[in-house]
Amino acid sequence: MSLQDKVIIITGASAGIGRDLAARLAKEKARIVLAARSEDRLQQLSTELSEGGTDVLVVRTDVSDPNDLSALVEQTIERFQRIDVLINNAGVECFCHFEHVATDEILQTIETNLTGAIVLSRLVVPHMLQQGSGAIINMASTAGKHCPPFGSVYGATKAGLIGFTQGLRGEYLDRGITATAICPGFTKNGGIYDRIVQATGKKTSLALGGTSTKAVANAVLKAIQTGPPELIVNWPPVRPAMVLREIFPRIGEVLTTAVSRRFLRKAAEMSAHKTDGAHSENSDPSTA
Repeated sequence: MSLQDKVIIITGASAGIGRDLAARLAKEKARIVLAARSEDRLQQLSTELSEGGTDVLVVRTDVSDPNDLSALVEQTIERFQRIDVLINNAGVECFCHFEHVATDEILQTIETNLTGAIVLSRLVVPHMLQQGSGAIINMASTAGKHCPPFGSVYGATKAGLIGFTQGLRGEYLDRGITATAICPGFTKNGGIYDRIVQATGKKTSLALGGTSTKAVANAVLKAIQTGPPELIVNWPPVRPAMVLREIFPRIGEVLTTAVSRRFLRKAAEMSAHKTDGAHSENSDPSTA
């Protein structure tokens, strides 16, 4: 399927996977709607894409705000009169010791990673039904296939996205709308992985592996064109371990936890150090 002139909304488009996605889809001559909280970054990306001939609309959007989501859809329809693809890519990380995670952070993670994607999809689906076609791409994670230690809240939101995707497919596949969950492993140039490596000097084990924003962008392109239920993007392949875990839960748990626990503990420690530093700064009378 040609993507030329298709109208594609990308949330979380200002950096990482979202930015690479926009560049990749621009090469396919799609019309792109860039949505994120950082309007300055969006405008910079829009300028780069427009110089290459891409038709771009920028809409500053906080996906945890239903009013922003309504405005995003309204402005897209006003400008392009249709929505062919929605890529729910916006997300935040939450890797820390669970007993230390703040309630506000739990709620923000759920609202950004899961609730925002569900609400935005609800706003978009009627337009896709009216035109008789559409594709919804939900950026999940391998953490949604097996929730890792120190990432229970994050993994729960990604598991929720996978379940949401399955429900959409069952309801709308025979009405012309596909839905796909993309499940990347740790992604270079994608956010938390790079920060952990920079802070600790430690990379994931060979058994756990990872991926790149380029590979994820290519997977999204494939998902739009072929509409599979799910794509796991990681090297080495991790689906066999996930199948093993389903058949032998205890053995699978031991193996999958063993290859991820050490690295993710580093992420949790980094988060704790960052939080402690913020508390210390806030308690300093000189900053009051």
